[in-house]
Amino acid sequence: MRVLKVGGNELKDAHFLSGLAAAMAAFDEPVVIVHGGGQAIADLQTALGLPIEKVDGLRVTSEAAMNVTEMVLSGYTNKLLVRALLAADVNAIGLSGVDSGLLIARKKVHDSADLGYVGTVMAVNTPLLDLLLTEGFTPVVSPVSLGLDNHAYNVNADEAATAIAAALEADQLDFISNVPGVLQNDTLILQLSNHQTNQLIADGVIFGGMIPKVRAALNAVEKGVTQARIVNLAGLNTDSGTLFRVEA
Repeated sequence: MRVLKVGGNELKDAHFLSGLAAAMAAFDEPVVIVHGGGQAIADLQTALGLPIEKVDGLRVTSEAAMNVTEMVLSGYTNKLLVRALLAADVNAIGLSGVDSGLLIARKKVHDSADLGYVGTVMAVNTPLLDLLLTEGFTPVVSPVSLGLDNHAYNVNADEAATAIAAALEADQLDFISNVPGVLQNDTLILQLSNHQTNQLIADGVIFGGMIPKVRAALNAVEKGVTQARIVNLAGLNTDSGTLFRVEA
């Protein structure tokens, strides 16, 4: 059982889309895909004249911004990925966290600001995913989730993928990126523990945009996923990348 998290920026590349679909067609095990789409959301908000506000890297989501988020993630981005998979004969079905209460979320609380309709996953409707997987479908999940107040909530795609992987007791969660994994002196590190990762961050080997990537992978294994991996599309095909496991 495998869960893939795909970033929204990668999905803008037609070559990436077709390559991902080809890789998926070659998989033997059941797979759930969770996707993001942050830049596409920002682009549409800007086009509509809606302000973009962030607090500590978290996107503040007003009612209007939530409408845009749901349109982009559960509509355009989700179906873009589903169509690419279907073209490669992968029996994909698009869902959002709202559908049948797939992802139930509570409002995320911040110390100094109201984030609006930003949520954290509380529960996953695993029977729905189990049913689809048993019937041979590949679920493609937008992280827009259903709140306890019956409102849609914007949930970080990394968090949604981790929640789904933990609920399904997945063997592996792959965070597909535009980099092959964690590099040190231009050499790929094949495996990292929690301690080793934090040391590399302290030493400045892991920096910038790679820090949230490794934090997401470590959080996944801490939540019970057997192993998590940061990998690019080429590494997905060759079973490469940087693997994170729970320390013994």
